[in-house]
Amino acid sequence: MPHHFETTSFIGQMILLGTGTSVGVPVIGCGCSVCRSPDPRNNRTRCSVAVGLPGGNLLIDTPPDLRNQLLRERIGVVHSVLFTHEHADHLHGMDDLRLFPFIIGGAVPVHATLKVQERIKRVFDYAFEDREPTHAGAAPKFDLRTIDTAPFETLGVTITPIPMLHGPYCDVLGFRIGNVAYCTDTNHIPDSSLDLLRNLDCLVIDALRFTPHPTHFNVEQAVEVIRELQPGRAYLTHLSHDLDYTEVNATLPANIELAYDGLRIPLS
Repeated sequence: MPHHFETTSFIGQMILLGTGTSVGVPVIGCGCSVCRSPDPRNNRTRCSVAVGLPGGNLLIDTPPDLRNQLLRERIGVVHSVLFTHEHADHLHGMDDLRLFPFIIGGAVPVHATLKVQERIKRVFDYAFEDREPTHAGAAPKFDLRTIDTAPFETLGVTITPIPMLHGPYCDVLGFRIGNVAYCTDTNHIPDSSLDLLRNLDCLVIDALRFTPHPTHFNVEQAVEVIRELQPGRAYLTHLSHDLDYTEVNATLPANIELAYDGLRIPLS
């Protein structure tokens, strides 16, 4: 059980912990120029976000890279977790939350739709067993809290879910916090959801690659959405090894950039 923990304050900021596609960048076994790039902004772990709120640190998604992401950004505690959807690259690092009940004094609040909760209970079934644990910390402790499309409160702020589609078989939620919104893993945002994304200071949005994809926006499609919504700034995330940070940024409009791991965005 930890007696001391180190953390840095990032209240009022959104940190993009990971900005890569499901296989990350570099891609295992790939020798392309982006995978071999010395630019650290081309090194992309799986997508997740940390948000410094008045009541503590909120984590959006728990990818397989979560432990290294939290260590890299010196985030010593997570007070609450929120899920966009149930896919492995956004979920399978959840066991790394095991330490935090020692620090926050109870189970970690986990905000998720019923569909995501079903997947959590299957993948991490040992966290929900009735038998007496062998020792403290043997399994993670989760306090599952159901969300849907209605705004909800956590850690002192109101969060607005943004219903979106991630291909034909998966519903996904983006989230708006103040005038900043995070919308990963989507290839279609309904008109009713677009209305929830207007008057933003910053939008973070999925843009997998240049060519079309059946479940993700490509760069052209993401730029079209950004032009319609007209946020002050926009960052493209869930990026594949097709996209070199410097080369692609040189082609984008002035208020749009590729995101990178560790990017910090002020909340407004």
